[in-house]
Amino acid sequence: MLVTLPQLAAFLAAAMLITLSPGPDNLMVLSQGISRGRRQGMAFGLGCALGCLNHTLLAALGISALIAASPLAFTALKIAGGAYLVYLGWGAIRSPGASFRADGQLAGQQSSLAATFRRGLIANAINPKVVLFFLAFLPQFVNPAQGPAGLQTAILGTVFTLQGAVIFGALGYFSGHAGQWLARSRKASQWLDRVAGSIFIALGLRLILAR
Repeated sequence: MLVTLPQLAAFLAAAMLITLSPGPDNLMVLSQGISRGRRQGMAFGLGCALGCLNHTLLAALGISALIAASPLAFTALKIAGGAYLVYLGWGAIRSPGASFRADGQLAGQQSSLAATFRRGLIANAINPKVVLFFLAFLPQFVNPAQGPAGLQTAILGTVFTLQGAVIFGALGYFSGHAGQWLARSRKASQWLDRVAGSIFIALGLRLILAR
């Protein structure tokens, strides 16, 4: 058996604790849900979670190790990831705001759920910090005596992605409820967008400037 039940249980417990702990992904999902509503928050959260599949593939193929070992590749990825977060943040700050209907959804023009999902997917997939995390975290639960390490890494990474989808989806849903309560007017919604945008920009600059 490639992955035993005790091995999987220990991994899942650690993965859930890590996903629930405060971090950039949680912050982005919460800010998106509060400022844009529960469906947008869930779409962004699911995108963030599924972005982990990219890191799983890189770790399974050993590409993560090559990126970590190449200062040029790591810096390029870091700048690209940070610039993308700044771009998302600037777009949110410039947003005219949005009002909520009685059912908790946004009224008027808004980004499609698919576009929001893609933003979450890209934001996570090109984050070099997550590349390093997967490179350090997944191998701790791999037992070479049980079969190919790459295949075990792929299985564990998929499990991490699935639990992340559940947790981030729930965060997006409940933060959307909070946003509905806060955004009673377009003006309030506009300020929520500005706060969310500022968070994205701060995270992007932190990523770019981090050593």
